[in-house]
Amino acid sequence: MRARVNLSIDQAIVDEAKSAGINMSRVAEEAIAAAAKLERNRRWNEENREALEDYNRHVAEHGLLLEKYRLF
Repeated sequence: MRARVNLSIDQAIVDEAKSAGINMSRVAEEAIAAAAKLERNRRWNEENREALEDYNRHVAEHGLLLEKYRLF
């Protein structure tokens, strides 16, 4: 399902994109999706920062749990 939205974009950019045959809707959708993914990942990292730091500290002190089985 697609939603209609209104965007305000500098006219010079619109003109240049049109002359280059760029599908502005597709480019905007891809850019917004990428920005949303970056923000989702940033929030996840922030919410899990303490657990990640604890795990990294544990590995630094005790090594990996199954390190003796590593083949590399």
